[in-house]
Amino acid sequence: MIRPRTAFFDLACCEGCQLQIINLEEQLLDLLGLVEPVEWREAISDVHHADGRFDVALVEGSVTRDEDAERLRAIRERSDCLIALGSCATLGGVNKLKNLFETDEVQRSVYGEAASMPHLDTSPVRALHEVVHVDYEVHGCPIEADELVRAIQALLVGKQPYVPDYPVCVECKLNENPCRYEFGEICLGPLTRAGCNSRCTNEGSWCFGCRGFVSDSNAHAAKEIMARYGKSIEDLQSKLVLFNIGDVPEPVAEDRDE
Repeated sequence: MIRPRTAFFDLACCEGCQLQIINLEEQLLDLLGLVEPVEWREAISDVHHADGRFDVALVEGSVTRDEDAERLRAIRERSDCLIALGSCATLGGVNKLKNLFETDEVQRSVYGEAASMPHLDTSPVRALHEVVHVDYEVHGCPIEADELVRAIQALLVGKQPYVPDYPVCVECKLNENPCRYEFGEICLGPLTRAGCNSRCTNEGSWCFGCRGFVSDSNAHAAKEIMARYGKSIEDLQSKLVLFNIGDVPEPVAEDRDE
């Protein structure tokens, strides 16, 4: 089988998702048996820019500048399949907190007279799908590397990769974790797409919502949980800001207006 030409790119991010792939260790050999990396700055010692088209482009990070958007459009044009890699790429990620501030004022405070220099240009943060068509998304901050491998395996045989469409709470219960609401915390598990094996709650933390909303979240149940533990919709909204996954699902918002 001819391995598809594959390239990895990064925009505004910490590159932690690519590091997850490198950390596959022995399993990385299985991935390299499926694809041919032709451009991957973080993992290829001989840094170069590949010519021609890519069968698959994996892009980590969010769009924070106009030049990022131009670069992303160029990558999209050269790629048969574009995969958004991680929360920054799929949601805008933590970077989207920038959209809550008046950036001109912040730049002047930090850089003074240098704030107007061209290399400091900035724009509202966007996820990849807000700029170009994205064929597939691998969620998480960072991603689950095994999930990426399974996605590539599925795509290579023409199948749609499987993504769990139930909340993190399901995985949390299977792992026999105590509910974080019992500890007086707000947890986004009832609203967040599973697939991480409840990674954060396994370690004694609450779910941060880095995988985005499950498509048919039981928002009414989430509201009942919050009411039971003396929490409000505003408490929930304060947690949603971190990964900018949007306002609370519509059923909860409607209940709030009653």
